[in-house]
Amino acid sequence: MDLGLLLVRLAIGSLIAGHGVQKISHRLGGHGIEGGAAEFRADGFSGGRLTAAAAGLGQVTAGLLLIAGALTPLAATMAAGIMTVAITVKWRNGLWVQNDGYEYPLVLIIVPAALALTGPGRWSLDETAGLLPWAPWWTVAAVGLGASSGLATRALLGRSGIRP
Repeated sequence: MDLGLLLVRLAIGSLIAGHGVQKISHRLGGHGIEGGAAEFRADGFSGGRLTAAAAGLGQVTAGLLLIAGALTPLAATMAAGIMTVAITVKWRNGLWVQNDGYEYPLVLIIVPAALALTGPGRWSLDETAGLLPWAPWWTVAAVGLGASSGLATRALLGRSGIRP
């Protein structure tokens, strides 16, 4: 089981962090901070560079925390917040990713939440620091706070709110 949790953490954490790197740099096929800012403007957000930097750095941080298995509920909170914003952008396209839907951001909320519920496994910094087990209510609170913060971000920075 610990090997499976490690593989999930490495894969999902790397994908989340890599997505953040793309928002703030030209690495991994990214278009730099200006490209990230343009993406947010095209998606109906104000804030430009600051919005792109916050989202990108949040994704990098959440991804690295997941990879390390460190403060897993915090990583789940961050992933839920950022990916909830992504869901608000893709909502009008429906669920499935082939239609530019919100399937992928939803997975990037569910997997970190599941890791926070199960714990990141024996090969994690949470285990090494003696922080496990996390109480289930921590995960519910963490993901709820993340999703709420994502919706609040959309309401505050989105020019048109959630697109139907």
